[in-house]
Amino acid sequence: MTGALLMVIGLVADGLFGWPQAVFRRIGHPVTWIGALISALEPRLNRCHWSDRQRFWGGVTTSALVIGVTTGMACLVQWMLPETWIGTLLLGLCAWPLIAARSMYSHVAAVARPLCAGDLPQARIAVSMIVGRDPSRLDRAGVARAALESLAENTSDGIVAPVFWGVVLGLPGIAAYKAINTLDSMIGHRNARYEWFGKFAARLDDLVNLAPARLSGGLFALVSVPMRALRVMRRDAGLHRSPNAGWPEAALAAGLQVRLSGPRIYGTHMADEPFVNAAAPDPVPQDLQRGLRLYLRAMGLMGLCLLALAFV
Repeated sequence: MTGALLMVIGLVADGLFGWPQAVFRRIGHPVTWIGALISALEPRLNRCHWSDRQRFWGGVTTSALVIGVTTGMACLVQWMLPETWIGTLLLGLCAWPLIAARSMYSHVAAVARPLCAGDLPQARIAVSMIVGRDPSRLDRAGVARAALESLAENTSDGIVAPVFWGVVLGLPGIAAYKAINTLDSMIGHRNARYEWFGKFAARLDDLVNLAPARLSGGLFALVSVPMRALRVMRRDAGLHRSPNAGWPEAALAAGLQVRLSGPRIYGTHMADEPFVNAAAPDPVPQDLQRGLRLYLRAMGLMGLCLLALAFV
């Protein structure tokens, strides 16, 4: 069996069903299980009276335990299943909830619909579900920009990256990646509580996303205007605050001929950051719909690549 075939099965299942709410209400989701483990460990290994060094090593220990437990469970499942077509199918279905392709589309479409209909308050509510900035300060262009940036970044770390590690290392690879990504999202923050405790998790997340981010940018480039998108991606990706998010954002911005990133407000803090594809205009609501079409084409191209890998 190949990791690529497992990812094809998982991607098809996710595209058809997403993660049904009835299932979520009954058993939750693997990411919520990982989050529960992190929440249980964090107060025990991140004491407020500890030194920065102690907090750092507490974070390393937390990360090692979470990644170890998650990957160990995946290894056990993979070992228990037979190396037959039934075992391959079951392994692919185990990967299914760890690929968020349908969820990503749904969340951005929920912003696009009211924004295109002129309902800015509802669009602000919808975009607040996928970005951390203050939605009350966003005009129509700001909402469209925030949603497109989320689409680009989360295509990389929510879909392409888990698929990439699933292809490379099978079910344990995709499980380990989701553990690392969940650690980063929960404790990889630069504030008084997590600056040292989450430093290891944040750096590890940057590392495991290096290749997927560039692959994500390549997918967006190939399904839009390849030469222009590749040129903008090479020129502007390094302007982004993240070592990885700039690649898919720059490629998507070039494909849509809009500018992304730039200044934004988080709570009371103004982040004065440069634009990618700065010479282009701000996105308009219809650019969200165009971005979703590019996203679907990028996912289709990824699926074709996985099929080719699975059967070569």
